[in-house]
Amino acid sequence: MKELLPLLKTRIPGPKSRALGRQLRRYESRNITFVSDHWPIFWQRAAGANVWDVDGNRYLDLTAAFGVANVGHTNPRVVAGIRKQAGNLLHAMGDVHPNELKLKLAQELVALTFGRWTKSEGRVVFANSGAEAVEAALKTAVVHTKRHGVIAFDGAYHGLTYGALDTTWRADFRSHFSKQLGHFTAHVPFGRLPEVTNIQDFAAVLVEPIQGRGGIIVPPDDFLHQLRQFCDEQGLLLILDEIYTGFCRTGHWFACEHSGVAPDIVCVGKALAGGLPISACVGRAEVMDSWPESHGEAIHTSTFMGNPLGCAAALASIGEMKRLKLDTRSRELGEWLTKRLSKLGKVRGRGLMLGLEVSNAVPLVEHLLQRGILALPEGNHSEIVGLTPPLVITKRQLSYCLEVLTTIL
Repeated sequence: MKELLPLLKTRIPGPKSRALGRQLRRYESRNITFVSDHWPIFWQRAAGANVWDVDGNRYLDLTAAFGVANVGHTNPRVVAGIRKQAGNLLHAMGDVHPNELKLKLAQELVALTFGRWTKSEGRVVFANSGAEAVEAALKTAVVHTKRHGVIAFDGAYHGLTYGALDTTWRADFRSHFSKQLGHFTAHVPFGRLPEVTNIQDFAAVLVEPIQGRGGIIVPPDDFLHQLRQFCDEQGLLLILDEIYTGFCRTGHWFACEHSGVAPDIVCVGKALAGGLPISACVGRAEVMDSWPESHGEAIHTSTFMGNPLGCAAALASIGEMKRLKLDTRSRELGEWLTKRLSKLGKVRGRGLMLGLEVSNAVPLVEHLLQRGILALPEGNHSEIVGLTPPLVITKRQLSYCLEVLTTIL
């Protein structure tokens, strides 16, 4: 195990990270990056499940950088795809004169979702972030149903742009901006069928198959089945936010596959491109075709929609997920890790989207950082240590993390 010991050359954060932190406070707006004597480190490079900071310290990453690096940091084939594309075309005119990779990625996403789930056609709206993909899904629900209300769930996190923020649950994200929100969302308890009045005013149910930032919460096994039936009976769209859970994270390509439930719309992002900002809203063709035809001026678009660099990275990343069979790897490693973690406390999650229940995750995460392990607190009260490593992490690396966790706890 000695070769796995992170190379901690200095105290954490080291002198370079501390100096950069002080400078960042001068130039970045407040309420963005938390800076203290113990936080943060400044990343310099990364590979696989390893991260190096500006002081030369090496860390094992149990975060996959917010669930992005499923195929590993700077995956060589993803990097090669980006380099090749960067030499040819960095930017096209997404909704006017697009690039061919936009078409190829749209075809791939439809094949991975509705092509596999229902053997049917789908349509794609590209975006740059998970929140933007949610915005596109919310707009689609209005266009399709001619209604505006959305049912979301307690503990939900769907992003912080204004439409997505209205569906996000936590008051600390919403309170400062409440008067500018549309207040079209009804929040109901997660894991239970919605009970709302004036159901005829609602267009859709928006749900995470497993809540991520809410605390790695897995609902009852029949929850998605019940939601699907509820939406069908009430004429609502079922929108799944698979931004965190998608692309092999939970042991299947998408978390809804644990239940065998197909949504009307699915939102994806994070791990889609292995590190570049691109996301997508993918929906059933008959739902998405409710959008009017474009006659030269799209009513929903953005400058970087379907950016060729992001598309190249996404196609390479999906190729790596298939080549490495990361759905199977995530499932098997997750089962192995869950058995060992359960000796330390209660474990939540599926695949390599796991959470260890603790009384307060914040000091534990700081202790882990001092021992060369990157982790994040999750849950509305920071009661969960989230364990969402790159899906290429090895058992030996995870064993080291387990040793450190055992020692600290």
